[in-house]
Amino acid sequence: MKNKSGFGIDLNSPVVLGMTALSFVMFIISRIFSGGLTMLFGAYRTSFADPMQYLRLFSHILIHADLGHFTANFMMILAIGPMVEEKYKSGNFCLMVIITAFVTGLINVIFFPGRAVIGASGIVFMLILLASFTNIRQGKIPLSVLLVAFLYIGNEIAAGLFTQDNISHLSHIAGGVCGACFGYAFNIKTPPANNISGS
Repeated sequence: MKNKSGFGIDLNSPVVLGMTALSFVMFIISRIFSGGLTMLFGAYRTSFADPMQYLRLFSHILIHADLGHFTANFMMILAIGPMVEEKYKSGNFCLMVIITAFVTGLINVIFFPGRAVIGASGIVFMLILLASFTNIRQGKIPLSVLLVAFLYIGNEIAAGLFTQDNISHLSHIAGGVCGACFGYAFNIKTPPANNISGS
């Protein structure tokens, strides 16, 4: 979108911007209905015969408890997401988000059946770990990747063990593990074949 002066707005990361816009709309609707979307779209166990249970495995990343929860997640997603989406392409990035949403939702349904998980913090942790794999080289993982994994994942393990709160630390860990797996899978290079042939 450009005006005559040449200045315009670049919709540089459609997946990140689309997810942000959809989550914001859901947040506004949730405020209007006093948080009523949490049980409709949050991930928790109901019944295998309930079609909404399968939708909730993905939709939980779009629902947030309050403005602070929404802002904290999307400040990170908007800061890191466009760089990651540009590197891995929108189609791949969208698939990563969908897989991470499914994994974090499924873990909550299995291990915390009576509690609804909401929010995109699993996606945030996926992005943090995924972004740190940008400089991976053939056969070598940068020390910075290991430090990020240790600090973020280690902190979530400690918080999950020693802190009583309403935060799904296991979802954060699962999101980080997804990001590390995607980063490794998309960045590791196949070693060149040597010139020796067998018979």
